[in-house]
Amino acid sequence: MTASTAVETIEARDLPPRRPFGPGSRMWDETGLVTFSLTAGAAFLLQTMEPTISAVVDKHSTFRTDPTGRALRSLASVMMWVYAGEEGVAEADRLRSMHATLNTTTPDGVRHTALSSGPWAWVLHTGTFAFTTNSKYFARTPLTEQDKQDYYAEAVQLLRNFSVPPKEIPEDFAAFEKYFQDMLENHLVATDTARDYLRTIRSVGAPKQLPRALVPVWRAAVAPIGKLQHFVTIGTTPEIARQKLGLEWTEEDERKLKIIGRVIAYGLPLLPERLRYFPIAYEARRLERDRARLRAVITKRPI
Repeated sequence: MTASTAVETIEARDLPPRRPFGPGSRMWDETGLVTFSLTAGAAFLLQTMEPTISAVVDKHSTFRTDPTGRALRSLASVMMWVYAGEEGVAEADRLRSMHATLNTTTPDGVRHTALSSGPWAWVLHTGTFAFTTNSKYFARTPLTEQDKQDYYAEAVQLLRNFSVPPKEIPEDFAAFEKYFQDMLENHLVATDTARDYLRTIRSVGAPKQLPRALVPVWRAAVAPIGKLQHFVTIGTTPEIARQKLGLEWTEEDERKLKIIGRVIAYGLPLLPERLRYFPIAYEARRLERDRARLRAVITKRPI
């Protein structure tokens, strides 16, 4: 079930024009934080529970054979959407072009296409879920309802940049929540792709270029990271989805996750900006500050 049948959606005339993001937006301030990756796992898990996305990912994705490379490429692409200016819009076009040929037919005879409007929108809508869930666990102050609405307006801009049809865009955050709940209850299913993804993230795969002799060292060094990512992914996945996948999550697990979240929320701001943000985000933010300083000097020049 898509947004067009579940909730009120935005009409075409109400959509903003395609344009890049910049300073002053929540996406600019928060998408590039390294904590973004903590709830990105749950977002991808929810994507792989959507039948068409699952089928296409199962056929074409390298998440099983090159999980680290695939994760880094995906992360870099997301950073481009927000921090690369006009190149961010071009990146959205590149992804649409790349996915245009990613189609497959499942054994039951159903043909799945990556650019089907509902699944294409769902990929981006899981990002809104990831953002709000990240705030719940890993921010000092949870988002208010107005914060969520303000962020959703930016999410609509992102959906527009990816040429998502208006029928797939709920009109406001309240409508988005209804749409999201409907997807969880009535459309997402337990898939082998989702289960394989959970197994894959439990252990962070070694980069392909790493010498074979160093692979055991790599596995030992990153084992805690994989364990943490697996734990956080399950914990930040909605309960309905966990139940469909047969995942157990106890009250003790929830307490542990909240403690981890508090430590991260209060510890992250103490780090230098270079360590708080992913490289593309950090360099974009630094460049904007340089531009602002230049503009200030130009404004004060003698004339």
